[in-house]
Amino acid sequence: MPQPLNFYFNLLKYSYKRPFWLPNGHLETIYPALFRKVNGLTKPVRQRISTPDDDFLDLDWYKNGNDRLMILQHGLEGSSDRSYVLGMAKIFFQNGYDVCAWNFRGCSSEMNSKPILYHSGATYDLDTVVSEGLKSYEDITLVGFSLGGNLTLKYLGERDLDPRIKRAAVISVPVDLGSSSDVISAPQNFIYEQRFLTNLKQKVRRKERKIPGSMPMGDLKKVKTLRDFDEYFTAPIHGFKGATDYYNQNSSIHFLKDIKIPTLILNAKNDPLVSEKSSDESLASLNQNITLLTPDQGGHVGFSQGLSGPYWSEEIAVKFCSER
Repeated sequence: MPQPLNFYFNLLKYSYKRPFWLPNGHLETIYPALFRKVNGLTKPVRQRISTPDDDFLDLDWYKNGNDRLMILQHGLEGSSDRSYVLGMAKIFFQNGYDVCAWNFRGCSSEMNSKPILYHSGATYDLDTVVSEGLKSYEDITLVGFSLGGNLTLKYLGERDLDPRIKRAAVISVPVDLGSSSDVISAPQNFIYEQRFLTNLKQKVRRKERKIPGSMPMGDLKKVKTLRDFDEYFTAPIHGFKGATDYYNQNSSIHFLKDIKIPTLILNAKNDPLVSEKSSDESLASLNQNITLLTPDQGGHVGFSQGLSGPYWSEEIAVKFCSER
């Protein structure tokens, strides 16, 4: 396995340059989310698996008889059919991987069955998906976006991994959840935050309709920011004392030093939705297994290279993860 540091220097020639018509981090973020279409990927096979607590997870599989598997984690209020997920699934599939893109609890077409949802540190569900993959594959790669990237990094650092988990790549990761939550609540990010909150509040209402009494509905009117949502909903329903406790226990920055496999972290310096801590060059010094790429441009889950073709983040991720 090549040393990550050597890989980093080999990547210098890949310095990212955004299209001229995406002149700032906000447009780099918004354009892919609203307008990107991914074609040429076969329709996935949906599998529903049971969790140890008798809930369920929905997994989308792209299989072609490959001997390597990539497991893909989406971001906050995402799902397995988002364009950024499909784009990453496609490039790995085209490069000799089977792919499993899974949905966090409550993020597929059906609300999950237990009185909890998902959160940034719910690695027990990722472990359930990994265990499913280990039934058939001897070589597994993990890839995560944003919240799913934090989940991935925490998973890698908090436990002794099965040796069949070989490498990982994460993109646009809020490694410090508290400071990134505050960034999302900045005035210039009002539209992003309100979109997240609208979806999250709808999810709470859906959960309450499915399991009456499961959600503290009286607190819904108190939610004005993402931190408020985590204070009144995410934290208490998942056993944390409050938003600060939830952020402290689940921020992946606390787990980076213990990661034992080659791991790529790709965070743009102009990402409007994560704090500066996520692109701090000192992160790479925490662990020789970490390769940190922090291009000046890219936005949040962006890195478009034009109107068609793979995104820069996808090309970098598959190159890093394909090195044996």
